[in-house]
Amino acid sequence: MTTTLRPERPEEPVPGGGRSRRWQICVNGRPVGGLRTTALPQGTQWWGEISELEVAEGRRRGRGTVGVLAAEEVLRAWDCTRVDVRIPAEASAALRLAAALGYTERMRNMAKHLGQAPDLPAGLTVRPIGEADFGQWFAQARAGYLHALGTSGLTGQQARDKSDTDHRHLLPQGPATPDVALRRLYGPEGTPLGSLWVALRQSVLPDGSPQAWVMTVEVDRDRRGQGYGRALMLLAERECLAAGVRDLGLNVFSGNTVATGLYESLGYRVTHRVLGKSLL
Repeated sequence: MTTTLRPERPEEPVPGGGRSRRWQICVNGRPVGGLRTTALPQGTQWWGEISELEVAEGRRRGRGTVGVLAAEEVLRAWDCTRVDVRIPAEASAALRLAAALGYTERMRNMAKHLGQAPDLPAGLTVRPIGEADFGQWFAQARAGYLHALGTSGLTGQQARDKSDTDHRHLLPQGPATPDVALRRLYGPEGTPLGSLWVALRQSVLPDGSPQAWVMTVEVDRDRRGQGYGRALMLLAERECLAAGVRDLGLNVFSGNTVATGLYESLGYRVTHRVLGKSLL
């Protein structure tokens, strides 16, 4: 039997200049499942995504494996240098398939439904990050993101391209970007402790309600291990609730066990795992 991909729909444009297409997985010309390939520009490179994978007939016969491998060839033809897959945390079979095909976990999506606004620890104050201090904050935030991307398995060029693309997309007007909370936390004597960046309406949940995302939470190096990361996360929840948003998500790189433990202790749960591999 021969397993192939066949276009199910015409190719679709993606905002930002990308491209996407839905495919049927066929065995001897008969549809048994489907998937979607997407290519997104990341600076000087293209990155691929494989999503919507389903095998409706003949599971455990290697059809999903062949479908993913064929999708990787499509993405190579679209000049993609790497590919990511985003898998629900409970989809154990899909996680096993990705691992068997050489994908490694880069990061996890975590989320929490917010209740009452939490109180900040006594003695702490909060100020917006404005034009005067945005440049210094941005340089530090970019450096931290580049380091995290590098430790997640990206090459130096891939990390730089992704960092530049993400920041350009998410902060087009700097500190004046709508629906963004940029905050700095200070101690009792006005000592800077850390900073926070929250995109207040970054995505939409299936029920149509908005979801905010913590983009960065950074404790100043000489203040780490003193509970200020927890204080910044409580501040993130307060900012969301003040904006009328009751769901907060975040990405945590898989090697950052300290941050993962903090988020779990605050009630965040893993919703998806993001795995990737090079296509070079």
